[in-house]
Amino acid sequence: MSSRGSPLKAYDFLLKFLLVGDSDVGKGEILASLQDGASESPYGYNTGIDYKTTTILLDGRRIKLQLWDASGQGRFCTIFRSYSRGAQGVILVYDITSRWSFDGIDRWLKEIDEHAPGVPKILVGNRLHLAFKRQVTTEQAQLYAERLGITFFEVSPLCNFNITESFTELARIVLMRHGMERLWRPNKVLSLQDLCCRAIVSCTPVHLVDKLPLPVALKSHLKSFSMANGLNARMMHGRSYSLNANNSKKRNSLKKSKLIRPPQSPSQSCTRNSCKIS
Repeated sequence: MSSRGSPLKAYDFLLKFLLVGDSDVGKGEILASLQDGASESPYGYNTGIDYKTTTILLDGRRIKLQLWDASGQGRFCTIFRSYSRGAQGVILVYDITSRWSFDGIDRWLKEIDEHAPGVPKILVGNRLHLAFKRQVTTEQAQLYAERLGITFFEVSPLCNFNITESFTELARIVLMRHGMERLWRPNKVLSLQDLCCRAIVSCTPVHLVDKLPLPVALKSHLKSFSMANGLNARMMHGRSYSLNANNSKKRNSLKKSKLIRPPQSPSQSCTRNSCKIS
């Protein structure tokens, strides 16, 4: 993992990921679905490894990914062993329409533990658009991923579904593991839901949330958001102070209006001729 510090930098971090799995599970389809980046190997010749780069945005930081597709053929196992050195993340790919490819994940895990021990991994079930031919259920893959303690995604390069999301999650895991979260935390970009909740909470007291024409689940989420972020507490404190201040001003003005009375003309019963109103 490296970071560039030049003012004209094209990315903030550079990560190397490996896509491993049996042959014909669609690793090349995943790389081909990426529209940006270079597709030529930096070594300039065909080594049996497909190569693609892409840049993702993670919490306001640009992460450049070097994606290496280790072929599933046995003659490329030695190549995989050499390319696994220096990898920061591994994407275990299987085909949801092939039970055989899912069972082969155990063999790839042994290779990874031998040549790249401790590298963060995620499990990816490819070709979700062929779900009508599914041989591996989502529940089976989810249980398998939970047993391994890794994240699980089902993706579809044809529909561009969960491709970038899976890469982003693996990049987040890698950076958090290396203690890099502190670098982008001040520049964290809120999600659209957080921005909407922040906007609503900033102008609505917490006791008036129930009166909003919103679903009950959304109202409870707004209350939880205000309590978790402490926005409404600070806002209500300031607003209650301003209301009290306005009320006190009104009361003081009323008191002054009662005390200060306009001058009255002399009564007709006054017998003093010298009483004049200037």
